[in-house]
Amino acid sequence: MTEGNFVDYVKLHVSSGKGGKGSIHLHREKFITKGGPDGGDGGRGGHVIIRANKQLWTLYSFKFKRHFAAGHGGDGSKNRSSGAQGEDLYIEVPVGTVVRDTDTQKVLFELTETGQEEIIAEGGLGGRGNWHFKSSTRQTPRYAQPGREGVTVPITLELKVLADVGLVGFPNAGKSTLLSVLTAAKPKIADYEFTTLKPNLGIVEYRDYRSFVMADIPGIIEGAAEGKGLGHYFLRHIERNSILLYLIPADTPNVKQAFDVLQKELVKYNHELLDKDYLVVLSKSDLLDEELLAEYTLEMKAVFGETPHLIISSATQFHLTELKDMLWQQLNPPRS
Repeated sequence: MTEGNFVDYVKLHVSSGKGGKGSIHLHREKFITKGGPDGGDGGRGGHVIIRANKQLWTLYSFKFKRHFAAGHGGDGSKNRSSGAQGEDLYIEVPVGTVVRDTDTQKVLFELTETGQEEIIAEGGLGGRGNWHFKSSTRQTPRYAQPGREGVTVPITLELKVLADVGLVGFPNAGKSTLLSVLTAAKPKIADYEFTTLKPNLGIVEYRDYRSFVMADIPGIIEGAAEGKGLGHYFLRHIERNSILLYLIPADTPNVKQAFDVLQKELVKYNHELLDKDYLVVLSKSDLLDEELLAEYTLEMKAVFGETPHLIISSATQFHLTELKDMLWQQLNPPRS
């Protein structure tokens, strides 16, 4: 998926359908001149329903259409016949979409499972026909209820990328290069910071036709949790990843300090991110000679101990097979 096709934030206006009018009708047929009221009820207006679809990965379909309306209910008719219900409108979004009220910014609901449906705007009720209003003292009521108006709701859709592995690192740490080597994704790659402005997704092919999804998240800088850099714009995408893969380039002066800054920003944004499984990778090892590689190997062991860690190079594909093995094992731990 190209970066231009990945849309993760849109504002929409959705309108439910108006309810149909109740009927004002008096029953008439041969030999029955005063059959009484028999006007039917109006049909309910159509709902606007948000539905999660696992086949979708982006909100791109809403880039050029922002207004949606459900069908109106049909009017009632004679013989107590109710009007047809308005056609419900289904808006399909990717799994991992958060729906907010645009005016208040309140989270209305989150769609976390495929097929999950939520009504965002209820259709107006149909009006009752005149037969509801007959009584012993009012035997031929000549009025009925109009249908209720539908509602218009301004909503904001925010997509939190749902992936197995999320790449976390500073700008220009080699995340996009790693994604392009492990998957068929073609993210923008350049030697300046914030080359990646939107998440990129790719499918990593593993042994025996198995696979998992990897997401390249825009780079983190110190202060991201307060909104610096791209701030909250991309931190929300990290919440939905099963495993975090921290990438620290080999030209980093202090590996431990760099890792601590990355983890601190994630925890400040959402403390629950501390509970996620993670793997630490030193990237760009092709910049190191044999002596430096040996020193970094010892340093990684000293700093991270039993925490899964590895030294790789996307350029030479050094240890990339081992990396996929470690990720697969973390994604699919042996059952006790």
